[in-house]
Parts: sequence; structure tokens; C-alpha cells
Amino acid sequence: MDRKDFWHGLRTRYEYRTSVRKRFSPSGLPGAVTAVYYPALIKIIFDGNIIAKRGDLDVYRWSDRSVAVMNLVENLGGRLDISGLEHLAEHRGPLVLIANHMSMIDAFFLPGITLAFKDVTFVVKDSLLRYPLFGAVMRAVDPIPVLRKNPREDLKTVLVQGARHLSRGRSVIVFPQATRNPVFDGALFNSLGVKLAQKNRVPVIPVALKTDFQGQGRRLRDFGPIDPQKTIHVRFGPAMRVSAKSADTHRAVVAFISENLRRWGGTVRNVD
Repeated sequence: MDRKDFWHGLRTRYEYRTSVRKRFSPSGLPGAVTAVYYPALIKIIFDGNIIAKRGDLDVYRWSDRSVAVMNLVENLGGRLDISGLEHLAEHRGPLVLIANHMSMIDAFFLPGITLAFKDVTFVVKDSLLRYPLFGAVMRAVDPIPVLRKNPREDLKTVLVQGARHLSRGRSVIVFPQATRNPVFDGALFNSLGVKLAQKNRVPVIPVALKTDFQGQGRRLRDFGPIDPQKTIHVRFGPAMRVSAKSADTHRAVVAFISENLRRWGGTVRNVD
């Protein structure tokens, strides 16, 4: 699929599901999928890096790279299940999208989906801006960098820079977990996104992700084993206006994510 066809489907059906297994699936050979996946992924990132350094990474080229990763997943036998996009379509203004963070692939998939409806940027860990290859792409999309060391300083940074993006009509994607984790722990899921939305009087949309198709490595965390038997799930929830008691909205976001993860067979901890 190309980006134009993919976006047309998202805008008309508000969902996408892989219909059949693709033409190449070396899943019968131990480690074969992983061995094919990472060189192909690095090439996609490398191409994006060249475009970013030229100053040509607009929303369309950014989305093209994202859709290329989705094609890679499907070509290796993986399945995608994306739903709830009517909630993005029906709200005209900017939003704060609050998602759990399971694997590196989250940052690759979300642009190709959300940019069909909204201009977006991310709140990211500052060190990502200096990653080989991937850093150039992240810098090009004007993200909001946080250090993940001092929560008060991070909150101040997100409120100031987030207000700048939202006032210009640009939505913000927030991963409130301190680090990627295949286990969703409600106690470690902070309220940064809800506070940003409350300060700027915009709704939040919860996003539940199950992306352990790409696992975490023991030595190199970003290069874990690939399991094409695990479906990649992405579900967007209804827009929520932040109540005067922002903790109520935060609990509603956590509930949406945890309920979907449980339905998909994920592991959830410390959620009422």
C-alpha cells in the first residue's frame, strides 16, 4: 500500500486491518524475520535521515516513511489492527494524544496514522534527538524534548512548548511512561499529557498500543526479537474534555488503555 491509498482508507472507514498474510513470511526459520526486519528498517530510517538533513521532511514524506514501516511489518507476516479513528476525524481543533509506550515501533507507526487527520509532534526524551539516523528525523519535526530527570522541569518545558504547538493548531502526542515497557504499569503513567490539555483547554484522546511485535533486546534495547505472530494493535479513544479535577480524566485515560491491553492479552499492573 502507498500512503495515499492508506490515508483514503483511514478517512473513509476510520480503521485498518491486515486482510491476508503478505507474500514473504520466513517465520519458519528461527531468527529469520528479525534478521530481515532490522536491515530493512534501518534503510527506511536512513532514507528519512537524508530527507530530513536536506530540510525536505514535510508531513507527507514523514508519513511515507511511517507507511513504509507498516508495509515492512505486513510483508514479514505481521498483522495490523488500527481502529477508533472516527474520534480524530470528528474533532476539528488540536488535541493532546496520550499513549502507552511499548516498543520503538510506536514512534514509527503513529505519524503515518495521525497525520491523515492532524498535524502532530511528539514529546520525546532529549537523547532521542542525538540518536544516529533517527535523531535527524525527530529534530526535523520540531518535537518537545524532556530530560526525564526532573519532573517539574519536564512539566514546565511541556507546558510552554506544548502551548506553542497547540496555539498553532498542532496536536501533541505524549508517552507518559518514563521508558518503553511491554508491561503497562498504571503507577508509572504520569499525568503530563492531561495537565498540558487542561492548561490549554483542549481535549485529550487516549491511545492504546500493543506493539510487542518488536521486542526489546537484552544487550541492545532497540533491537529485540521480532514476533510476527503478535498482532500490532492501535486504538484511539473518544475525545475527553479535562474536568476541573484533572485526576478524573487521567484515570479515564488509564482505564481506556488498560482495558484494551487486557482485551488484547497484554499485561497490566497497578490499575484499579
